[in-house]
This record gives sequence, structure tokens and C-alpha cells, in this order.
Amino acid sequence: MEISEAWIRSIPKAEVHVHLEGGFELIDILDLAKSAGESLPGPARSLFDVATHFEGGVVHPPLDPSDSSSAEATGLGSFLQFLDWQCGLIRTAEQAARHAYRFAARQSGSGVSYTDVIVNPTHWSAWRGREPELLDALAKGLDEAEQDGLCTVNLCVSLLRQQSADEGSEVARWIARDRPNRVVALSIDGDERAAGRTGARFAEAFTIARDAGIHRTVHAGESSGPEGVWDALDLLHAERIDHGVRAVDDPALLARLADSDVSLGVCPRSNIVLGLYPDWAHHPLRALQEAGVTVTLNTDDPAPLGTRLEAEWAKAAQVWEWQPGDVTALAHTSIDASFAPVSLKQALHAEIDAVQPPV
Repeated sequence: MEISEAWIRSIPKAEVHVHLEGGFELIDILDLAKSAGESLPGPARSLFDVATHFEGGVVHPPLDPSDSSSAEATGLGSFLQFLDWQCGLIRTAEQAARHAYRFAARQSGSGVSYTDVIVNPTHWSAWRGREPELLDALAKGLDEAEQDGLCTVNLCVSLLRQQSADEGSEVARWIARDRPNRVVALSIDGDERAAGRTGARFAEAFTIARDAGIHRTVHAGESSGPEGVWDALDLLHAERIDHGVRAVDDPALLARLADSDVSLGVCPRSNIVLGLYPDWAHHPLRALQEAGVTVTLNTDDPAPLGTRLEAEWAKAAQVWEWQPGDVTALAHTSIDASFAPVSLKQALHAEIDAVQPPV
């Protein structure tokens, strides 16, 4: 049975691995660049095509496509620099709030009822030294969106792997002390291969978060191997792993994950574009599920990757021959893996159960 994007949109669901920095559509960037008096780094028609070759504000030619390890490392690092550039176009609180509102609207358009969105303040260069003001502006935009009946969105504030231990602990203490509006989790992201193993460096920050009852989600097992996932579990008290796909290389780690409540927020298209796997058929999502690991399917950075959540689910259903029950089970899993309030989780589970199968 073909599972359509339209039917998938009709299913209430959560997205738990998506970055606010990856939600700038082309029209957003054009408007912001014009307002800021900034030039685009390439032609508008292919702006997102240059994202994985963006270094130091300019576009570099592609690497040797046969060198997958080199393409992976440089592709991710360059992509993160592209995110720095576009987020740097947000200069005012009004712009930040409007971006958050538009993000919630686009999530609603995909049938997403709840989102834990990751925001890393280090990407937003105009807000250095006043990060609480940035998060307050984003929260105001999300408040307005929810008041208008759009997707409920909460914030996972992310550290960058290159930050110091003291910087990470300071962020965790601030969240624990001030409880900023809509902030539900501490996160960490960035290029694992470039930064090396950083679990020990940020152990104090994540312990502060755990002890304060703040959720924890950790990028690991993407550009690093299984060791990044081990560190996330043992040192950072992770409740959820963003990516985590390299766990498939370690049977002991798979068994640990299968026996735990920790889920993996998997993003196949992102992994493929950045060179981790050649195509969907070689992606380990199915192998992870068969090993008993709890897996959700997410977009990561939907705008530059040119996708939406319903398209990702429909593609997965096609590749792995899912039936409608597999899709609704995935929706239930997405709700369970989220940091949504218990009452909202219960309501969404009931709504999923009421969805009619495709005809």
C-alpha cells in the first residue's frame, strides 16, 4: 500500500531532532539579507547547494567525491559555517520572534503537533553576550504561534562542542536558575570529528541540568563512532541521542540502548547529504529498529536539505515497505520520545488512535 504524504500529514506527531537554525527558507534569507545589507554567498537558485562548501564566508569547490571520509568532515564543518552566516542575519528581537513563529507554522503544515526544537546561541552572532534576550524573543514568537492554534514548540538550548567546560556549566546554571520561558532541555551539538571526544568536558554542565530536572539531549554517533554515544550515556546523562546511527557498529551499545529508555532521533536525509551513507537503502534505521532500539524519524535541518517531515516519513515508508500501522507506531514513538507535557502526550496519543487508515 502506498502511504501518501497527505495521510502522514493527517497524523498528529512530534519532531524531536530539528534545528531552528535549519528552518530558514530561501525567502526568509532573502528578506533578512536585504534588511541587513548583506550579499548572498551564491546565486539564490542554488543557495542551499553551496551549504556544504561554505568556508570563511565564501564558497569552495566540492571535494573529491570518492573520498567519503574527507567529504563527511568538511561537509559538516562547512554546513555549520553556513548556519552561522544565515543566523547572523537576525539582528532584532522582532526578526527572531517572527522566525520562531514561521517555524511553528511550517511544523503545523506538516501535521506536527509538538516540537522540541534545538537552538544553539553560538550560531547567532548578533546576540553574543545577550543570549537570554534572544531566547526570550524566540519564546515570544512561539507563544504567539501557540495562541494562534499552531504547533506547540519548546526549546532545547544547545552548547557547541568547541565551548569550554566553564561556558557549558554557566549556561546550565543559568537555565536551572532562571528557567527561561519554553526552555525544556540542555543539548550539545557540533562537529564531533573536529572537536574530538568532549563528554568529559561537559559532564558537569549536564549533571547540573539533570539535578535541576532539566531534560538532556545529545548529538552523538554522527561524525564520530559509537564512542560518542557511550559518552552521552555515561557522562552526559542523555535521555535522547540526536543521530546516534553509529551505534549500529557496536553490538554492546545496541543492547544497552535497547534495554534503556533512551531514543535515537534519526535523520536519514541529513546523514546521506553529509556523506555518512550513500543512500536510503544503506541507512541503518531499520537495523536499529530490528535491534530493539527506540527510533524516531526527523528532518534535522529541513530548509537547506529541501525537505519536510511528511516527505521523510513517506520516503522511509517506501524504502522499508512500511504499512500504515508502522507509521502510526512511529507517531506514537515520536510523542513518547518528546519532552512534551504529560497531559499533551496523552491527548496526542488519543488523537493518533483515532486516525483512519489510508484508503
